[in-house]
Amino acid sequence: MTQSSSVVYSRSRIRADIILLLASLFWGIGFSAQRVGVVHLDPNFFNGLRFLLAGFVLTPVIICRWQKILPINLKAIWGTILAGVVLFGASSLQSMGVRYTTAANAGFITGLYVVIIPVILSIFLKRPPGKSIWLAAFVAAIGLFLLSTGGNIRLNSGDALVLGSAFFWGLHVLIIGWLVKFTDVYFLGTLQFYICGLLNLLISINAPGRGNMVDVIHIWYAIVYNGIFSVAFGFTLQAVGQEVAPPADAAIILCMESVFSAFFGWILLGENLTLIQILGCVLMFIGMTLAQIDPFRGNHPIKG
Repeated sequence: MTQSSSVVYSRSRIRADIILLLASLFWGIGFSAQRVGVVHLDPNFFNGLRFLLAGFVLTPVIICRWQKILPINLKAIWGTILAGVVLFGASSLQSMGVRYTTAANAGFITGLYVVIIPVILSIFLKRPPGKSIWLAAFVAAIGLFLLSTGGNIRLNSGDALVLGSAFFWGLHVLIIGWLVKFTDVYFLGTLQFYICGLLNLLISINAPGRGNMVDVIHIWYAIVYNGIFSVAFGFTLQAVGQEVAPPADAAIILCMESVFSAFFGWILLGENLTLIQILGCVLMFIGMTLAQIDPFRGNHPIKG
């Protein structure tokens, strides 16, 4: 890579990192709204509503960009369908697991995808990330543990479901990183949201405590925020950022969602942070910084 190419890639990486950080910000703020939603509605039903809303929001963008999106090759269509199914698996398993475990356990175990992704890259895809990424993932995982649990964790039956969702979240990051190389990000987002939303609604048809229209109207703000900002904006920004940022790096930045959720829980809800949890936030920030130490590994194409 020439010096001029390195400068272009460096600027693109900075822009991509900011975009990914913005996605994690939307996800972090949406944590409180999501908690409201699953209290009043079946988790899969709530997921179905918010993902379908996100699809509706992006549909006008697809219509306006249709000439730029065409032609769509078969690989992009099947890949996007796969992304939607994996997104459904991640959101469904996480929702079911949260019902049987604590929020602290769920937050930590879900965030383990920052370690799962380098493992998948190394073992299954034969693309081991640089040493700085392994170190960054390890530091971020420790920080995530301290932030989410305060240093204490008690495992129970729901944790296996949440761990399963962490693998799906990791796979989703990898699939998005592959798809954005040849798929329009708005087409990718819209189709995967519709697929994920419909599958969630299908699962929730006969669920006990599913909720009704009165419950939906009662928490409309939670559905609107999660559908528009957390899903439509958040996941679309994730795809845009991953056009440049490698998957392992992106996962470390995206897991900053936990830091933002803790911060806004403190600001908006008056939730206290212990010194251990603050240390966890610091370690996660250090992990995100370490991920940028070796930005020119040469294993990722330059994007302008």
